[in-house]
Amino acid sequence: MNMHIKRMVTAAAIACSVGLLLPGSNTRSTASGTHHQLTTSQKIDRRIKHMTLNEKIGQLFVSAVSNNRTTTKANIKKYHLGGIILMGNNYVGTKSSFTRRLKNYQHSAKIPLTISTDQEGGTVSRLSSNKRISGHSYYLSPQQALHRGGMKKVLSMYRYQAKQLHSLGINWDFAPVADVSKHHSSFIYDRTIGKGYRKTSTYIAKSVPAIQNQHVAATLKHFPGYGSAADTHTGSAGVSRSLKSFKSKDFLLFKAGIKSGVDSVMVTHIILKKIDPHKPASLSKKDISLLRTGLKFKGVIVSDSLQMQAVGNYAVSHHVYRDVAAFKAGNDVLLTSDFKRGIPELRRAVAKKQVSVKHIDASVKRILTMKAKIGMNVD
Repeated sequence: MNMHIKRMVTAAAIACSVGLLLPGSNTRSTASGTHHQLTTSQKIDRRIKHMTLNEKIGQLFVSAVSNNRTTTKANIKKYHLGGIILMGNNYVGTKSSFTRRLKNYQHSAKIPLTISTDQEGGTVSRLSSNKRISGHSYYLSPQQALHRGGMKKVLSMYRYQAKQLHSLGINWDFAPVADVSKHHSSFIYDRTIGKGYRKTSTYIAKSVPAIQNQHVAATLKHFPGYGSAADTHTGSAGVSRSLKSFKSKDFLLFKAGIKSGVDSVMVTHIILKKIDPHKPASLSKKDISLLRTGLKFKGVIVSDSLQMQAVGNYAVSHHVYRDVAAFKAGNDVLLTSDFKRGIPELRRAVAKKQVSVKHIDASVKRILTMKAKIGMNVD
């Protein structure tokens, strides 16, 4: 073999060994194969493409559940529920039996569930419901933690709680509270950090990663800012503040959380009289667009519980079905226990062209993207 031919053969061998193409070769490149791998976004798009309409609609629903394991598993499977929320009464049994129950719920789901809860600390602390499960009968509120050890103690509290949630199989925390109230007697005050807008913004910016670094989705609540409004659990509540006031104050907190990469934002039921004077924010496209378009939030928007009286009052007086109204307004996730009616109602809305499949697909993609981010296999 002469030297010229030998060099050509050696070059060809080297090229093949690293997956390169020689001029004129018909061999397909296999360099690491990265160009054949789909991105997470592409995998989710592919998954959505192969989902039925019922499966897509089911993903929108997060429901409270009974402690009847058989019934809950059947509902998860039949209605393709996207997630469940655990209230205080769901924390029953021992830690091992509790975690086993949640695993059984996951096994019933075709697409992994979000299992959510309200773990703020203080007065809203589901982990306090059963010491046999969590090891504690009380968790400090953010204000109490701040007074005892400053922001370092607050962040330590959030990290610890999130680690506990994750270890139990809970992957979505409806916290932190991104609200400010100057009135100590107001409904929301004890659940806030107890500071003004600037300091609360700093608190939110640091609290979000403290939770989410434990593979638990965090939630800013309650958009657009609860302030000193009355309790929407028991009735309607309205505020007369201007949009300019919300933008210069309350929105600072949500901007801080969004910049920190928060996975979800919960919308409140208060009525913003200067923006949409008739609808609770959770049912108002005008109000929710302030978050989606105005603040450019790309994550999951979740309604506050649609079983609360403020929504019930509006639904009855205006003859609308709340789950459909909440989805049309811009919520991705409907926090409701009325899924047996809600899913058929949304199907009817699609059939009547009141809701588009494209709209549903967009929400499902945001939900599946959040699930993938916290470690779920959604492809």
